[in-house]
Amino acid sequence: MSVILVINSGSSSLKYRLIDVAAGETLASGLIERIGEGTGRAAHTAASPGPVDGSELASTGPASSSESTRELPIRDHTAAFQVMLEAFAEHGPSLEEHPPVAIGHRVVHGGKRFFEPTIITDLVKINIDDLSELAPLHNPANLQGIEAAQTMFPGVPHVAVFDTAFHQTLPPAAYTYAIDADVAEKYRVRRYGFHGISHKYVSEQAAEFIGRPLAAVKQLVLHLGNGASITAVDGGRSVETSMGLTPLEGLVMGSRSGDLDPAVLFHLHRKAGLSFDELDTLLNSRSGLVGLSGTRDMRDVLERRGRGDEAATLAFDVYVHRLKGYVGAYYAQLGRVDVISFTAGVGENAAPVRAAALAGLERLGIEIDAERNAERSDGIRRISTDASEVTVLVVPTDEELEIARETLAVVEAGPPGAGS
Repeated sequence: MSVILVINSGSSSLKYRLIDVAAGETLASGLIERIGEGTGRAAHTAASPGPVDGSELASTGPASSSESTRELPIRDHTAAFQVMLEAFAEHGPSLEEHPPVAIGHRVVHGGKRFFEPTIITDLVKINIDDLSELAPLHNPANLQGIEAAQTMFPGVPHVAVFDTAFHQTLPPAAYTYAIDADVAEKYRVRRYGFHGISHKYVSEQAAEFIGRPLAAVKQLVLHLGNGASITAVDGGRSVETSMGLTPLEGLVMGSRSGDLDPAVLFHLHRKAGLSFDELDTLLNSRSGLVGLSGTRDMRDVLERRGRGDEAATLAFDVYVHRLKGYVGAYYAQLGRVDVISFTAGVGENAAPVRAAALAGLERLGIEIDAERNAERSDGIRRISTDASEVTVLVVPTDEELEIARETLAVVEAGPPGAGS
């Protein structure tokens, strides 16, 4: 059996997906929201077996599906898991007929301790909790999901797949900040990087698509969603990435500022009297696209830009300016680029962003075919010209499938270790 239940637990949400890895089938998926917030919402989709092709369940092409939605009080994550089990029992597929051999959990921050998927023990949970100071919005919620899942599924192994693990191959020159070394060591200040599960999956898919061994390919992966990051991947290893100690650094995002002169914070604290919590909220929730244009949704930005809206036009220009700068910088770090892949919500769907991000880079061997770029497709596709030295792709990401694959590999191979 190769059925894996993938869990992505947020502070007030629970996303799940049941995948038969060997058969390449998504069996069911669901999202439970507003946990602990009065009336919750639970959506469950049971699919007739269809191929997993790197996109969301709704676009994987199943022969048919059964969808259900209900609203009810969901007091905590344990109750959310009970709602999930009821949905499987009522709408299918039967977990008795498709029992998961393991539960794969997405965990955002593994620090420098976890460099590969890890079977969850009490010690692992202690470490995840300890790392919560580096990801206070994510790790505690991930841990809540783990503990609730262990209660509901006590007889199978639970595996943590860390979003930071892929970036543990960063060289010291890439992950070290130029601050006092003793302070950095004491408080664990360094670049960790995020979206690693997506970057790993997409880079592997891209190498397979162009028919070259992963070890021989130099590539850039642009994960552009509400959160956004770019990673330079050399031979399947992350060697540079834009997010840092937290997911705030790097590209302009839906509501995050990305790169910023640190002195801006000192200035706003002294002159505007903003507290540290207010500054945190400003940079994480009131910046990026929403700070510049009033909306975090790139679709709205593009629509308003098309009507000549000045704020939306500026937001788009700032977004693309930052993105293009990173493409050039990481091209220089690699020395040669074979593939550039766009992925996630904006990367997969916003053709104007893709075109603008790579415009004018023909001297670097990058040429976009306008017609190919404008086409829509659920699958992986090439958008560069036939003459382009660098192959440019759109690669639908599938973090749940990657988690399922890594979880199954861990279970079949036995428990891996963790770093120091």
